[in-house]
Amino acid sequence: IELMIVVAIIGILAAIAIPQYTSYVARAQVSEALSLSSALKTAIAEYRQTAAAWPATNEQAGAPATITGKYVATVATVGGTGLITVTMGAAAPVSTDLQSKTLTLQATDGAGVISWVCDGAPAGTAIADKFLPTSCK
Repeated sequence: IELMIVVAIIGILAAIAIPQYTSYVARAQVSEALSLSSALKTAIAEYRQTAAAWPATNEQAGAPATITGKYVATVATVGGTGLITVTMGAAAPVSTDLQSKTLTLQATDGAGVISWVCDGAPAGTAIADKFLPTSCK
């Protein structure tokens, strides 16, 4: 009977710990997406300050054409709107909750001060809010 109690306790702990761990792993992978986008954010802000327009491509902003990572498939500026779209990889080692999902960073120019809004978007491929850092919720 004591063995059954120990097994039951271990089962309960595993049922709680495993989902928490997978959520932690997914959040860590999203942090790579934000880290990789930081250089592009800087390049876009500098371009906006000097050209008074938003760049249409990474190259136009002065950033690498292709930005990828272990978990991130692409980081790209989109069509001269101050929008960065980060797309997660489509296969392992990317968490199944994040595969092919996207995160957007939208720039706004408030009298020469560039600010960014982070969101899991667009709706069909958005990274779920529970995996986003607090600054993106």
